[in-house]
Amino acid sequence: MRIALGQISSTADPRANLDLVAAEVAAARDAGARLLVLPEAAMCRFGVPLAPAAEPVDGPWASTLERLADEAGLTVVAGAFTPGEGGRVRNTLLVRGGGVRAHYDKVHLYDAFGHAESDTVEPGREPVVVDVDGVGVGLATCYDVRFPGLFTALADRGASVVAVAASWGAGPGKAEQWELLARARALDSTCFVLACGQADPGVPSDAPTGVGRSLVVSPLGEVLAGLGPAPGRLVVDVDPGEVGHVRGVLPVLANRRF
Repeated sequence: MRIALGQISSTADPRANLDLVAAEVAAARDAGARLLVLPEAAMCRFGVPLAPAAEPVDGPWASTLERLADEAGLTVVAGAFTPGEGGRVRNTLLVRGGGVRAHYDKVHLYDAFGHAESDTVEPGREPVVVDVDGVGVGLATCYDVRFPGLFTALADRGASVVAVAASWGAGPGKAEQWELLARARALDSTCFVLACGQADPGVPSDAPTGVGRSLVVSPLGEVLAGLGPAPGRLVVDVDPGEVGHVRGVLPVLANRRF
């Protein structure tokens, strides 16, 4: 499976961000990718009120994403915001194109490092795995990467690849933690991890607006490709068949006792 990661820097304008998305879809198509992973908050960056940007999963932003993906003949994962209860929104990954129409609402909210995502975001409840060309692709968002149980649950549900979309918060040691966690979750679940983050906007912010450093990790925790902080793209060929071999020699899922 040829996969692409588009490390963009979203703005506060959802329509303008669709232009960024369209450019990444076109580049992924031209590269022959079957799956494109875009960051969390691709619809609208953090640091601004999110409720005005939120749309239903079948709203105009999602519909345009679906059209772009279908026209390119690939599947796209992109971070958006959808309406929640009580004035809150849901931090939603939309999956569109290639015969796939699904979404995942972020389960673990970023109530850490002085932030309280749960003040404005309603949590999701269920892990989600989608089928892309016969390959199980699990979905995770940013802070989710700190929770091994989600990744093993995705593997139990048939994932051999996990797409992690993020808008990682900056701070001492945070970029190093991002790579460490992505590699650890690959080993926990013996899955490929496709970790795509927002690029570093280059402007200090109290909001988690991204540090870049997207990476693709093998089921044995090896970094296959990575980016720096600036906007950029990765195109990597992964062999989902390798997952079965790794799980044979490193059967951590089968050997679990808790």
